[in-house]
Order: sequence, then C-alpha cells, then structure tokens
Amino acid sequence: MARRCELTGKGVMTGNKVSHALNRTRRRFLPNLLNVSLLSDTLGRTVKLRISANALRTVEHRGGLDAFLLKAVDAELSPVALAVKKEVRAALATA
Repeated sequence: MARRCELTGKGVMTGNKVSHALNRTRRRFLPNLLNVSLLSDTLGRTVKLRISANALRTVEHRGGLDAFLLKAVDAELSPVALAVKKEVRAALATA
C-alpha cells in the first residue's frame, strides 16, 4: 500500500538526518496517515479512506467530505476518492 493521502496526495518526502557533528545521512519523512470512515451527507453512507491528519482537519474545516471533494482538484485525488466525488455530483444533480 502506498504511503500517500487519498484526498490531498501528500506523500513521503526525503531529506537529511543531521547529527550533532553535522554528519548527514539520508532519511524519509513519512506522512501521518490515518484509516478513517467519513460520512457523506448526500450519499447517506460512510466512505473508508486512508488520509493524512492534516486532510482530516481540512475536511472538517470545509464542512464535511462532500464539500471537500467538490472543491478538490481531480489530479490529487485517488481513484476511490474520484469515484465518490462522481457519485456526490450525480446525487446533487438529481436532487
């Protein structure tokens, strides 16, 4: 499973670990990923996603999963999130 947020696309970064003697060795900065179930108001069901803690805060700030997905750029979303976004758009169009 890739270490990538399904909503924001945030992934692994690399850099240097610097010791007290300023010796530099390569290291990896891993995103803080969480397995969460988010409720979609328009679909009336939960969606399981693996997202970063930062994305979870952003979803709550924007007013829920539906509002976040409608504003999100398609290139950053995972295939699962794109499918949910398509379902939300279809549900809003019929309502």
